[in-house]
Amino acid sequence: MNPQAKLIFMTSLLLGTTITISSNHWIMAWAGLEINTLAILPLISKSHHPRSVEAATKYFLTQAAASALVLFSSMTNAWHTGQWDITQLSHPTSGLILTSAIAMKLGLVPFHFWFPEVLQGSPLSTGLLLSTIMKLPPITLLYMTSPSLNPTLLTILALLSTALGGWMGLNQTQVRKILAFSSISHLGWMAIIIIYNPKLTLLNFYLYTMMTATVFLTLNSMKVLKLSTLMTAWTKVPSLNAMLLLTLLSLAGLPPLTGFLPKWLIIQELTKQEMIATATLMALLSLLSLFFYLRLAYCTTITLPPHTTNHMKQWRTGKPTNVLIAILATMSITLLPISPLILALV
Repeated sequence: MNPQAKLIFMTSLLLGTTITISSNHWIMAWAGLEINTLAILPLISKSHHPRSVEAATKYFLTQAAASALVLFSSMTNAWHTGQWDITQLSHPTSGLILTSAIAMKLGLVPFHFWFPEVLQGSPLSTGLLLSTIMKLPPITLLYMTSPSLNPTLLTILALLSTALGGWMGLNQTQVRKILAFSSISHLGWMAIIIIYNPKLTLLNFYLYTMMTATVFLTLNSMKVLKLSTLMTAWTKVPSLNAMLLLTLLSLAGLPPLTGFLPKWLIIQELTKQEMIATATLMALLSLLSLFFYLRLAYCTTITLPPHTTNHMKQWRTGKPTNVLIAILATMSITLLPISPLILALV
């Protein structure tokens, strides 16, 4: 892709995100979401492969429908209350429509079908943007409207997302689809706590973004798209593979690593809200996604000959590891001991 065109699209992405995050008026937030959607479309379809074009079309149709629902929700609210302010979403029907629209934007179950397909049709670099920065504006809108949202609806969406995100990822062989279902599962954890402790949702999102960015950038530098090529990638950059193993376990939420922090805090908060059954169910459902993270981790590091597939071994590259990957991987693994400081900052 032409560097100038890429610069324009990336700037538009940042502009759209900033407009939505900083707006008070529903129309401005909607405009930011639209700029975002239009800026990411060329990045999804830049390889001109039929699958990429299909992914861009699916993404456009879904996001257009979700944006129309956001407009409809805000107009209904303005009709009944005379308020266009985002924080004044007091009409219950508007709250329900908005929750559905944001669920569609984010890819929460049952509006999740587009997300794995779009991620599978995109390059890894665009997949990273779709999984991280494109989720920020909808989550910000949920954060700003959280006092007036329906707790029952969000709890149902969150439980379904965590269940199906883990369940549907079990049988996948394509790394991008596995990461898409991982994203759906994590969004379930964010959605369940948004009403009770919105800051915890943002903390979870930041840590998830950091760990996902590490995984995507590592896979991109190793040029890995499916499990069979991941099995032979250990000969290429062994140190990077070891970091990928730990980052995947951190994404799964295993205790000594960073990813344990948001799960621990969310379960603690749910217990405080006397939602012990929900907290137990969420913890049990996270075991499903733990299985496919362990599968990825196993394929990354523990498959040695003669158990590997009959792929050609890759040459070990003398290239040093990217500094950004090194910093992100270190943070993805070691932030748990300084969790009191993180909580003080949030």
